[in-house]
Amino acid sequence: MRGFGNMDLTLMTLAEDPASVLPSLALLSHRVRVLPMDAASIVKMPEDTILILDARDDLATARTLCKLIPASGLLIPIVPVLTEGGFTVVNADWGVADVIVNTASPAEVEGRLKLVSERDISALHRAHGNGDSGEDGTIRCGDLVVDTDGYTASMHSQPLDLAYKEFELLKYLVQHPGRVFTRAQLLQEVWGYDYYGGTRTVDVHIRRLRAKLGGEYEHLIGTVRNVGYRFDPPEQESDES
Repeated sequence: MRGFGNMDLTLMTLAEDPASVLPSLALLSHRVRVLPMDAASIVKMPEDTILILDARDDLATARTLCKLIPASGLLIPIVPVLTEGGFTVVNADWGVADVIVNTASPAEVEGRLKLVSERDISALHRAHGNGDSGEDGTIRCGDLVVDTDGYTASMHSQPLDLAYKEFELLKYLVQHPGRVFTRAQLLQEVWGYDYYGGTRTVDVHIRRLRAKLGGEYEHLIGTVRNVGYRFDPPEQESDES
């Protein structure tokens, strides 16, 4: 999943000097991006990263973020950085992969990050109930079936007449159920960096996609006010019925 020599790390902090959060990290050869420690940063994080969360001074905010991140659909390992006193507060309810004391040596930091990186992230996906993806490239979410190999989608076994970019947009959202994406992120992922149409293009395609899903199912593509869009999978029916 990640090369041990150069892992992709994200540090979330409000410190004026990010290097002060975990000084040993600066002595290791990993790529580290820095984001503000707030909920708005969640949509800016990549999917394949280890999050190092500055919990030294604000344990309440750190705990809230530990809950919000998986709830947003972003399934990444979270490693809070704590002072010695903070260890008494953190428990299993936080849902973190590991914890690191802020005075840890470079060898300890490297060792803990390696252990986190080696763990099977698919366990996180199973725990949070992502949509079923078959070996034949199909993704099934209730009555909606998306064939990622055949570039077709159907609802109630009836094919949806989707343009190429409408299908690409639906496929991308369905592949990341529950995760909120900004218009800029969707434009980058579906249309590419250099697309000239601007973020309004995303809104137009979302409207068309909802219209083709029909009134009963348009809610599957949810709007998150002032942020963007997400795919809201239908509630799974009980197998015992």
